Amino acid sequence: MTAAARYLSDLPDAAVTGTVAAPVLEQRFGRGWWTGFLISLALTVVMIVSIVWLLWKGVGVWGVNTSNVWGFALANYVWWIGIGNAGTLISSMLLLTRQRWRASISRFAEAMTLFAAAIAGLFPIVHLGRPWLFYWLVPYPDTMGVYPQWRSPLVWDFFAIAAYILFSLMFWYTGALPDFATLRDRATTRGRQVFYGILALGWRNSARHWKIYESYYLAMAALGVPMVVSVHSVVGLDFAAGLMPGWQETIFPPYFVVGAMYSGFAMVVVLAASIRWGLGLQALIKPAHFDVMAKVLLFSALVMSLSYATEWFFAWYSKDQADRYLVWWEFFGTYGPIYITMLACNCVIPQLLWFRFARRSLAWLVPIAILINVGMWLERILIVVVTPARGHLPSQWSIFWPTIWDWLLLAGSLGFFALMFFLFVRLIPAASMHEVKARQYEEAQA
Repeated sequence: MTAAARYLSDLPDAAVTGTVAAPVLEQRFGRGWWTGFLISLALTVVMIVSIVWLLWKGVGVWGVNTSNVWGFALANYVWWIGIGNAGTLISSMLLLTRQRWRASISRFAEAMTLFAAAIAGLFPIVHLGRPWLFYWLVPYPDTMGVYPQWRSPLVWDFFAIAAYILFSLMFWYTGALPDFATLRDRATTRGRQVFYGILALGWRNSARHWKIYESYYLAMAALGVPMVVSVHSVVGLDFAAGLMPGWQETIFPPYFVVGAMYSGFAMVVVLAASIRWGLGLQALIKPAHFDVMAKVLLFSALVMSLSYATEWFFAWYSKDQADRYLVWWEFFGTYGPIYITMLACNCVIPQLLWFRFARRSLAWLVPIAILINVGMWLERILIVVVTPARGHLPSQWSIFWPTIWDWLLLAGSLGFFALMFFLFVRLIPAASMHEVKARQYEEAQA
């Protein structure tokens, strides 16, 4: 068996189509699906209630104060955007580098990008407290000359996120066109034939269609790579452009990009394991897929560890008393236990992935991936709350503690994310049928 064949399905082409299409066209909703769907629906209701309560009472229901004005809302925004980065990265960069292992996981990874980016976009709006003024986030022309402030990274943040969501939607939909046509042709009910026929946009599987499709898809992938880098670089500049200790660092843009890849790939591992088990895709998503994703996580863990060490070194080397005190306070201050937990989740525990048994065993890899996402969420929280809590002015020092409404909104957003995925696996093929079969054909020819 060649190295590429380890990632390919053991099924013939017809069996690949049947295996992927069955959960959408044939299988009934099982007890496990209904249980997960109802739990996620309940959490989505919790999210809606928490947002309604926030709009009724104001942002004072959160734990924000005069120093920590961002709190959970902006930290969750950065975390969700980071998770959304991995899908486009898998589909664009790995396509350009001809990595065949992406074929089985690209579809749901791209869906993860769309769902995570959509949830991320909610947090800046609700953080306004008056969402009907959301257009203040848009850099519209202002005759008073007050807004927009074009030198602010927040303006470019809007452009980056909006372009990223639109690009991800177009890229995901383009990649799914041949599979929509397959579902249209295999559907046995009129409703499904019409639904998937509309989505297929008249795809006929002709040589002309394939030629246009492959040229367009490859061009979109080339655009996706700088898009992935720019989005989280701009998010990092939101902090790096400030003058607060611990933020004004040129390392922040690449540091945020790697962190986004880290948390995104960790979420892909969790979703891949869940979809593999729930939809019976063991023949398409193999241990070799988890092995290579674990290696990406290990590489990211090493880069993140180096980034943390670089922050500590420059705080010492700069001889800036505010920066030095901030680093000391991160370890031994109020948030010290949380900071140590973050380092353990992001740096120490992933070192288990040096060992083959941890990379290929889901009993090891999935908990490690979950802990990585917990650690990356704690990192976002600490970036947002630690620096304002110990800024340049001691008179402005204050501690941020979340309220029950902070936690309910976070839990609700996770439930909303799960709800969209439960609907996704019942309406859209979770794996790319045509890509899996194309990679198998290439391997057979080789």
